[in-house]
Amino acid sequence: MEYSRNVVNMRVVLFCAIYFNFGISSSVDDRYHSSSSASSAEEQQPMHPASASLILTDAQTIRSPDTAENEIYDSDESNLLRTPLDRGPYFDLSASKNITALVGKTAYLNCRVKNLGNKTVSWVRHRDIHLLTVGRFTYTSDQRFQSVHNPQTDDWSLQIRYPQKRDTGVYECQISTTPPVGHSMHLSVVEPVTIVVGGPDIYINTGSTVNLTCVVRNSPEPPSTIIWTHNNQEINYDSPRGGVSVITEKGETTTSYLLIQRAKGTDTGKYVCSPSNANSYFINVHILNGEHPEAMQHGGQLRIGDPLHVFVFVIITLLAGGR
Repeated sequence: MEYSRNVVNMRVVLFCAIYFNFGISSSVDDRYHSSSSASSAEEQQPMHPASASLILTDAQTIRSPDTAENEIYDSDESNLLRTPLDRGPYFDLSASKNITALVGKTAYLNCRVKNLGNKTVSWVRHRDIHLLTVGRFTYTSDQRFQSVHNPQTDDWSLQIRYPQKRDTGVYECQISTTPPVGHSMHLSVVEPVTIVVGGPDIYINTGSTVNLTCVVRNSPEPPSTIIWTHNNQEINYDSPRGGVSVITEKGETTTSYLLIQRAKGTDTGKYVCSPSNANSYFINVHILNGEHPEAMQHGGQLRIGDPLHVFVFVIITLLAGGR
């Protein structure tokens, strides 16, 4: 009897122990699963910017100093997220632009390359896919082309001496990466045109005002100066003669007006308009003293004209004399 009672008690104790252990394990598992579910739910929710910055700060703290500079990398946006040392050679587009050059005056197409390393820079002409330079060496028989390197600014410029209108076109600066990368620029070679309105000869009545108008077109920039000469002598606007002045309006088209008041015989001669960045143009001025009554007057300037204008001029002269 006593033995049977002990066996029953042992079974009760064993049952309680098993039940107690199972309850602890279940509660732990439940808490683990609920915690995992909560974590998953949190991951699906958008992260608050403040929390993101804290996590980034922690990540930066535990990152080793040796890899700190080069670890910001994303395979989809590598060029945007890499540090300058990682992204390899690249073009500084702010210093590599299209240009307009004057015929006969040396032109430079500038290409600024950063982080070039052991790569080389080449220039290619698009018109005929012609390789012009590699590094500092010229690879064309046209010796007007030359590569100029400035190590202080990382510039690789294509120098074109005595450019002509036929040199207008697209040129590409290439870096010898695999595959090569390039940046294209356009060169415009223009020849400014200078004219003096009314040339090559104009006729002015004595005592009238001479108005010579010089126009400069197709200039990449307004000329810094325009010099007027009379019979190969630069005009002095402060001379004792007086009454001589010049007005210049600069812009896409630059116009210079030479005004000579109270014209007299000594003002006859050859006048030349010479812009600083364009060709010169001359005009012959004839000061008349009534020896050409058939000349027509136009704004104080006289020209030998057609019969109708001669007739009008004679009528005006007669009417003026009859007053």
